[in-house]
Parts: sequence; C-alpha cells; structure tokens
Amino acid sequence: MPVSPLNRRAFLQKSAVTGAAVAAAGAVGTGSAEAADAGHRPQKAPRTWSFSILGTTDLHSHVFDWDYYTDATYKDSKGNSVGVARVATLIKQQRAAKGEDRVLLVDAGDIIQGTSLAYYYARVDPITGSDGHKGPKHPMAIAMNAMRYDAAALGNHEFNYGIETLRKFEKQCHFPLLGANALDAKTLRPAFPPYAVKRVRVPGAPDIKVGILGLTNPGIALWDKDNVAGKMAFTGLVEQAKKYVPRLRALGCDVVFLTDHSGLDGSSSYGNELPYVENASNLVAEQVPGIDAILVGHTHTEVSSYTVTNTETGKAVVLSEPYCYGMRLTVFDFELELVHGQWKVTSTKAQTLNSNTVEEDAEITELLKADHDLVVKYVNTPVGTCTADLSAAEACWKDVPVMDFIHQVQMATVATGLSAADAALPLISVAAPFSRTADIPQGDVTIRDVAGLYIYDNTLYGKKLTGAQLKDYLEYAAKYYHQVPSGTKVDTATLTNANNFWDYMYDTAAGVSYDIDIAQAEGSRIKNLTYNGAAVTPDQVFVVAVNNYRANGGSGYPHIASADIAYSSTNEIRQLMIDYVTAKGTLDPADFAAANWKLTQDGTAVF
Repeated sequence: MPVSPLNRRAFLQKSAVTGAAVAAAGAVGTGSAEAADAGHRPQKAPRTWSFSILGTTDLHSHVFDWDYYTDATYKDSKGNSVGVARVATLIKQQRAAKGEDRVLLVDAGDIIQGTSLAYYYARVDPITGSDGHKGPKHPMAIAMNAMRYDAAALGNHEFNYGIETLRKFEKQCHFPLLGANALDAKTLRPAFPPYAVKRVRVPGAPDIKVGILGLTNPGIALWDKDNVAGKMAFTGLVEQAKKYVPRLRALGCDVVFLTDHSGLDGSSSYGNELPYVENASNLVAEQVPGIDAILVGHTHTEVSSYTVTNTETGKAVVLSEPYCYGMRLTVFDFELELVHGQWKVTSTKAQTLNSNTVEEDAEITELLKADHDLVVKYVNTPVGTCTADLSAAEACWKDVPVMDFIHQVQMATVATGLSAADAALPLISVAAPFSRTADIPQGDVTIRDVAGLYIYDNTLYGKKLTGAQLKDYLEYAAKYYHQVPSGTKVDTATLTNANNFWDYMYDTAAGVSYDIDIAQAEGSRIKNLTYNGAAVTPDQVFVVAVNNYRANGGSGYPHIASADIAYSSTNEIRQLMIDYVTAKGTLDPADFAAANWKLTQDGTAVF
C-alpha cells in the first residue's frame, strides 16, 4: 500500500537524544557489554528511543528491474518492479530519514538462485572457481555488502547448487547467514550461526541489544535431498525457536527479532513426508514467548503487517512478508522505554514500501552493471532454430507441444541410463508448466528461450511406479482444477489453482494417454488411462522420468518419494534441454508433439 514520505523530525522526536550508533561489529552469538564513552554522555539519560529494522526476502538474485527470459524490463499485471538496485534506494531513504545509526537491515533468504544471473555464477563461471582458477565474487554478495546487511536467514534455494557453493557465498558476505535449524547431520549442532546480536547505541544510556534469530525451511531435507542427505539435518522452526529465544533473552537482548524462511499460514506442501511444518512463522509467534517481531519469507506473498497473539504471554507479535524479488521492503519501527536501567519495547509496527516508487540506486548499478551485461550476452547466445512457435500460454489446460519438448528430453535422457531390466519397462514422463509466459519462437532459439520454459535448477530422476500408483499420482495432480459440472461453460481464468495448488505443483504426463474429467469430484477424475492403446493395469510397472524436487517428495505427491530409483543424474534438466537443441540444430515439434491427455466434462472434451 502507498506510504507517505517519512518525516525525519517526527521520527526522531520520539527519542530524547539523536546520534545513536548501531555497532558495526555486532558479534555473532555474543552477549558481551561494551562501555559507552562517558565523555559523550548528555547530562540526563534519555528515557525513550526508537529504531527500525528493514527487511527483504526471496530476492532470488534479481539485481536490476530486468527479465532475463524476455530480455526486457520486468513486467507484471500489477506494475511491480524488481531488483536490489531499487530496494537500495528505499533503504537509503530510510537511513536518511531516521539516521544511519537507527536502522538495521535483514533478509529472510532465497538469495542465490532464481535468475539466469544466479545460474551463471553457480554453473557457467562459478564462484567456487573452475579448472584451478579462482571464481568471481557473487553479484548478490557485492550488492548486499554495499547495502550493509546485518544478517540474512538461509532460504531453501540456497542449497540448490550444493553446500560448496553456499559456503563460498557465505565467505564472500560481510554479514552472517543464519540458520538455527540447519544442523550438521552428525553432531546435530547448527552448521551455520543460529543468531547475531547487534547494538543500537544510545548516548548516555545502555545500548539497545537486538538479537536476530535465523530459521530456515525444514523442507530442504526433501527438496534438496541430493545435496544435503548425510551432511545436514533440518528441524522444526518452533522447536529451535524455543531453544534460542530464551538464550537471546539470557544474553540481555532487549529486542528479539526473527527472520524466518517460512510462511505464516501453518501449511505444508509436502503433506506428511516430514514431521515439521513448512510455513510455521505464525506458529512460532503463537507458541514461543519472548519474540517481538518476525520477518517472513518463502511464500512470495505481500503481508504488510500481521499480528499474532502469543498464547503463553498474551503479547502481540508483529509479522511482515515483503513479497519477493525486491518488489517490497518491510519497515519494522520499534519504540522503547528505559525502565529501571533496561530497555522495554512499547510499540512495534510494520509496513511495506513499494520499490516501483523509486529509481535504481546509482552505486549498486555501477557495481553490478558489468556482471549483468555479461549474463545478458550469455542468455542471448543462439543454440539452434525452431520450425514453429512453441507457446506455453495454454499449457495449464491443454496438451501443448512445448510441454512435450520437456517430456521428450526427460525420457530420452533417462532411457540412456537404464539397466537392461529397467529398459524393458514402459518409460513415461511427468513435468509441470512452470511459466505461462514461456515461448520458444519460430526461427533462432537462444539460451534464454529455453531457460524461460524451465526456470528451475532441477535435476533428473527415473522412478518406478505401478499402474495403480500412477493413477493415484495423476488423481493428485488433477486436484489442480476446480470442479466444473457438465453443461457449465469452462472459464480458463478461474479453472486452475484449486486447493492453492500452483502451476509448478501440477504435473502432466507423457507416454500414457488419459482424460481428466473436471465434472467429477477430486479423486475420481482420471479416466481412460492407457499405454500403447491398452488399459493400464494396477500391477503394471513404469519407469517415470521426473525432476528431483518431485522425486524427493516436493508438493506431496503420493508414492513417488518412496519409489525405487531406476535412474538419477546431477545434470540439470534445463541444460539437458539446451543440449538437445544444440545437438539437433533444429527443434521440430513433429519429432515429439503428441496430444495424449485432455480435459473432459462427463466424457465430452472441453477444448
């Protein structure tokens, strides 16, 4: 929502004295006191003070207001802008209005994955180095260091490129990456700092000690199983907050602030695959006493301010989630009063600021322009041609050729790595329509054209399902559609995303044929499931080409996580698709397009 410009005088008059200072070297995990300089103390100590914590989340390596897949300025239906360069301008405005020394800056995770820039510095010119050469500095580390972040929580996507890449990024940052529930698998001790303690200096009065506790998402154990299994373990947010919040209070923290890479509705996309809740920030606020405010991430939602009452103390805890990609900046404003020599929080408020109201910061632009230009050149590299325009605009309700391109690459790759026994089994593929705006044009095809279709860094598996399990799998996928009775016109604008089942969660299948009867209730929609013209039998065994996210339990599909493995690879599906076009030279839908599924209403085709 629009926010009126800040009034520096109004903000500062809440405190008796100006000139506080945030300790630049706020020690991670320490509680030692520092004596104030008595020579600078006013005659009378202030009784009140105020400061702010600014928050970002899910930046996903968006540095500028740019879409690498369209090779143009970012655009969406709501007029949002993206990138840390714009957020940096908002941050400078806040510091100028309130005082440099009254502002802390925190992020809630998902920093190093999500754009072609992120991929470039993980795989093309990796920050870990290659061939004996030292790697470059990650553009997000450069930007966030320049913006003077005080701390960031680990996001689940921090683990997508492996722990080595994450550790290198950690070393390049001038601020700690926090994860109280990211544990070493052997010792079950935090593998990253669980918290940081910062100080807001108040002349003539005790410092205000701010404890910042970082919590990441337990779903990492599933989603990035290939990268973390046997190395790290991920426990629940509530469980670890109950351990560390009292510790921060015992260290003398006057304010306890959490940065959670976890949504605030108590839901989990992975069902019962894990004993810990995926989106648990509201539960943390409700069940763990001693918390003042929580910066929320993970769900790519704007929640300007949300209040949860702690059940034990009755205290209100303020939560805020600043959308994603740098579209918003959360501002937490704290007011405190000095009572018997100790600071007490008297007021906590939160709001979000829209980055589309400002221009990109010149300093960040200068720092990152060369890196950005390098990635733009890379993604515009031609890899082949295409004989027809392949659009994903209708992929969520029609079997379109561009999705068959993904299926073809997945099946062809898995087929090359199967044992003789597994190669005798029928091979099929499942994949989701990640982007409705993706389009591979007729004519020249570039890296960005393919990358825009497959936007995630998933790798490939082959898993075995029986015919009965496959039908369960497809029934689970079909809950993506709202029920539309026979005789009722189908409106594609309202047809999909039932049950908060988003596009990336919805799998279509190739290699088998089937109908989805949207007139039927959930669980009874898959009809006419056949393989090579014959009905699929319950005990028939298939090898299913599937991405690692889904294979390890992502989105809660039945059977697939526990299914036997027939094939696995560390090669990213997106790169396999690029390699396919490069090897073929020409992408021709005649080589792979097959309309094998359709939507029906009581047996009548919808489209």
